[in-house]
Amino acid sequence: MNPAVFHNPTFKALGIGFLALLMLIPLLKVDGLISERQDLRRQALAQIAQGWGTQQTLGGPVLAIPKHVRIANDKEYVTVERAEILLADALKIDGTLAVDERHYGIYSAPVYSATLKLHARFVASDFAALEKDDAQWQWQRAELRLPLSDVRGLRSISVFRINGIDARFRSGSESVVGITSVATSIDLSTLRSKDFDVYIEMVAAGTERFDVLPLARTSEVNLAAPWPNPSFGGAFLPDKSDIDKDHFNAHWQVLDINRSFGQRWEQSREGTQAFANTSFGFALYQPASVYQQNVRAGKYGLLVITLTFIAVFLCEVLKRLRVHALQYLLVGVALATFYVVLLALSEQIGFKFAYLAAAIAVVVMIGGYIGAILGTWRAGLLLASLLSLIYGLFYVLVVSEQYSLLMGALALLITVAAMMFLTRRVDWYAMSQRKVV
Repeated sequence: MNPAVFHNPTFKALGIGFLALLMLIPLLKVDGLISERQDLRRQALAQIAQGWGTQQTLGGPVLAIPKHVRIANDKEYVTVERAEILLADALKIDGTLAVDERHYGIYSAPVYSATLKLHARFVASDFAALEKDDAQWQWQRAELRLPLSDVRGLRSISVFRINGIDARFRSGSESVVGITSVATSIDLSTLRSKDFDVYIEMVAAGTERFDVLPLARTSEVNLAAPWPNPSFGGAFLPDKSDIDKDHFNAHWQVLDINRSFGQRWEQSREGTQAFANTSFGFALYQPASVYQQNVRAGKYGLLVITLTFIAVFLCEVLKRLRVHALQYLLVGVALATFYVVLLALSEQIGFKFAYLAAAIAVVVMIGGYIGAILGTWRAGLLLASLLSLIYGLFYVLVVSEQYSLLMGALALLITVAAMMFLTRRVDWYAMSQRKVV
């Protein structure tokens, strides 16, 4: 084959494109490394949650009332015991969360201690409705249960009163709506004849997320925490919220007609999914975590390599110089190494400073290398400046969550326009016919 073919601009452009695609291999390896580090972080968070308290889901106080019912069994009637779950008429929860950070190795997670005040009211009309059923109610053996998904996180119950009388929870109770609970015995023989209140003050610890189940005919929830980025989620968003740079508070109100379950049910027939689908609350959201930012930076990797290769190629064309394919390959490897260095440093010093350090190292290395192989420091300085601009642009895209697509599209359009402008006077046919010296 004629050696001039290898210096043909078209042939070389295709070869550079192939090398750029070849760089997908190390970029994919880096992506796998990020996934591996994310898995390690999840394991670390699980260890933190195990010792502190997992994501908490809290329900209001409910009543579990035993009853004897007659059912048909092989042409005979037998009496069996069941439990009826009765919800409060009104529930109000006021909570303030103290947020902290716990570390496991190099990993950390936001944790909280929630100081909660629960006020529930049960009404006599609901008990009167129960008495209409064909069952023998065991009022004296009823239980008051408080559902909490991770009772290990229950730090204290400073106040617990039923109709103004002090009471005490015990552990080891049956679950409610698929959630573990603490309970106390309650004699409804006389208490059910009129409305009565339950008041609880408690502290519950958890990790990252806090949810509430609307286990009342009317559920009103007020939550506040010194956290600037709450992620509200679940079946209901707050009807009122106030968020500033270092604090938020939110208010929810949920009615029984907003739910997919009723005010009472037989415990043996409850389906937990219907209740899980009605929980609501917030997460201590960390915008663009280190690993999220690394993933987003990696998505621009091929574009960074392609733009750098194009810049080197334009130096060749405009300055009538030559760069060997192996030298392009070394430049590509250096650009791919940037993402490994970025990941390793960001775990230690944060993404912003890691990005700056990794970018400076790669820019100096590639700028010096190109200046050396082209025999002109101006070419190296020019490429270093362009590469600095590229890294600066993509840093803005990575940290910008709302407008990254718009900014990226505009930057790509400007880049293509700049390349067209710089090469508008290049005679590609003349270059293809030029003899190799």
